[in-house]
Amino acid sequence: MKILTGNDLPTGAVVWWTGRDWSLHVEDAADVDEQGEAIARAEEGARRVNGPYVIDATATPEGPRPAHIKDRIRALGPTVRTDLTLKPADPNAGSWVI
Repeated sequence: MKILTGNDLPTGAVVWWTGRDWSLHVEDAADVDEQGEAIARAEEGARRVNGPYVIDATATPEGPRPAHIKDRIRALGPTVRTDLTLKPADPNAGSWVI
C-alpha cells in the first residue's frame, strides 16, 4: 500500500491524501498505488500542499499505518509523554544536570 502525505500550505499541518482532498487524519488516507507521484506534483502545483511525498503503509483495521518510524511519528504524534516534558513557566525548568 502507498499513501501520500505532505504539509498543509497555510498552516503547515501534516496532511494525508484521501483520494479527493487532504485530511489531518492518517485513517482517511487512500491507497495511491502508482498514481502517487502524479497526484503529488498536481497538488503541489495547485498550491494546496507543500512537500508531498509517497510513503509505504500497511492496511490495518484502524486505517493505514505508515511503515517508517518517521512517518508514524508524523501521523500519530510525539514520541515523548507531554506530562514529562519541561514546562517553561516552571521556575526549576533547566536547573537539572544531565
